[in-house]
Amino acid sequence: MTEKSGVVAKLRRQINRGDSWLTYDLGRLFTSDKLNDDALEELETRLLTADAGVEVTNEIVGKLGNEVRAGRIKTEKQLREGLSKAILAILKPVEQPLEIPKFIRPYILFVAGVNGVGKTTTIGKLALRLKRGGLSVVLAAGDTFRAAAVDQLKVWAERADVPILSQGEGADSASVIFDAVQSAKAKGIDVVIADTAGRLHTQAHLMEELRKIKRVIQKHDRYAPHEVLLVVDATTGGNALTQALQFHEAIGLTGIAITKLDGTAKGGILLAIAKRLSLPIRFVGVGEAVEDLEPFDAQAYTDALIG
Repeated sequence: MTEKSGVVAKLRRQINRGDSWLTYDLGRLFTSDKLNDDALEELETRLLTADAGVEVTNEIVGKLGNEVRAGRIKTEKQLREGLSKAILAILKPVEQPLEIPKFIRPYILFVAGVNGVGKTTTIGKLALRLKRGGLSVVLAAGDTFRAAAVDQLKVWAERADVPILSQGEGADSASVIFDAVQSAKAKGIDVVIADTAGRLHTQAHLMEELRKIKRVIQKHDRYAPHEVLLVVDATTGGNALTQALQFHEAIGLTGIAITKLDGTAKGGILLAIAKRLSLPIRFVGVGEAVEDLEPFDAQAYTDALIG
C-alpha cells in the first residue's frame, strides 16, 4: 500500500461513520441506469446537511446540473467523477502544506482557537512531527488563563521530548511568548510554537489580547509570527466557519487545522471554510494518536469522501 492510499484508507475509516452524503451510496440516486429526476435535489440536501454551506452547495449542484443537461452525466460512475471534480476544484487551491524555510530562525508559529477544539493536542502532535523532521522545537505556554492548560501542554512536551517555557497561571501571555522567542534565539532553536488562551471569538477583550501578543512578538521580528494557525473542530459545523472568519479578521490567519474529523460525518465544513476564506488548510485530525494529524491532501480527502 502506498503512503497516499494509506491516507485515503485512514480517512475513509474515520470519516465515513454516519449516514450523510459522505457515506450514502450514490447509486441510490439512479433508477436502473437513469438518474432520478430528484437526484440533484437530494444531493443538494446532503451537501447542506453535511455543513458544506449554501455557497458551496449552489456551486457544486450548479456544475453537476449543467453536466446532466448536457448529457455528460448519465451513470453513477459519471456522477461520482463529476462530484469528485467539483469538490477537488474547491479543495485543491487550499492544499498548502506548512513549510518552514531555513532562512527564518526562530520560526514563530502562533496557535489560536476556542476551548475544546483540540488546540493543545494539535500543538503536541505538531511539535513531534517537526522534531521527527529534524527541527528543534520549544513550546511557549501562553494559555495562562486556564489552570490545566500549562499542565496539559507539559504532558505533550514530554511526549515530544521538547522543552517548554511557562510562567504559571495568570502570567502575562505576551511575556511568556516573548521570553520563549528570546530563549530560542539564544539557544539556536529552529521553531517556537506559541500556545494562546482558548477564547470565544465573540470575546472582544480576549481577541484584543491576541493582537497584543502579536505586537509584542514583532519586537523580535517585524514579520512574526510567521504562521498564525487556527484550530477548529469539525464537529461544530457552521460554527467552525464563524470562528475562522472572526479570528481571521482579528489577527490575520495564515493557515487552518481541522480536528475531530473522526467524530463527525459532516466533513462538508472543510469545503465551506475553503470556499469562504481561501486560507491554506495545513492539517486535518482524524484520531487521537500522534500520527493522526495529517497534512491536508485534497485528492486523498476527496477520494475518502466519495470513494
